Amino acid sequence: MQTDAKIRTEVGTESGPRGPVCSLRHFACEQNLLSRPDGSASFLQGDTSILAGVYGPAEVKVSKEIFNKATLEVILRPKIGLPGVAEKSRERLIRNTCEAVVLGALHPRTSITVVLQVISDAGSLLACCLNAACMALVDAGVPMRALFCGVTCALDSDGTLVLDPTAKQEKEVRAVLTFALDSVDQKLLMSTTKGLYSDAELQQCLAAAQAASQHVFRFYRESLQRRYSKS
Repeated sequence: MQTDAKIRTEVGTESGPRGPVCSLRHFACEQNLLSRPDGSASFLQGDTSILAGVYGPAEVKVSKEIFNKATLEVILRPKIGLPGVAEKSRERLIRNTCEAVVLGALHPRTSITVVLQVISDAGSLLACCLNAACMALVDAGVPMRALFCGVTCALDSDGTLVLDPTAKQEKEVRAVLTFALDSVDQKLLMSTTKGLYSDAELQQCLAAAQAASQHVFRFYRESLQRRYSKS
């Protein structure tokens, strides 16, 4: 009997209508949704939704075997059609982030596979993928030195910073920056950018992302506390 299965947790980080600057969209997360993966999670960020499944540590093909650590793979499936160049690029970024925190040395010569299915893309897709992957890894019990999260920032034409932009906002702004941060000291694990920005604006976006990550990690804690405190 799974008393803690399918516990849905929701949180909003803004008290009123979403303003033009530093606010995050509504979060929702549900773990242990799927029966076949070792861990799974659905992560909703505004209207962007990702379903993640984690398989492993499991047997690995000899050609992919690494003698001193686990082989980590990430597969990102678009909502419609086959994966393209954009999906392969995001897979690499997510894999690099996961490899920075997963303690793969504890499971040498094994495979850990993270499969991400895009349910809907309404902006900040990579950040939502990172958050879904983290919650699925936690659900699978994969050992990690820290949790991680993704935060996307955008800069419009007059330099105004927008956190967690929607798809419409991403098309209108001059720069979009996504950061992956850990939960210990908000250390930067990965970054990817698109568009034009100055060094000062990059630092401004990173500082805003580090502050916003506190809200994401608090949501993680509340979600996990609600699930595991069920009697």
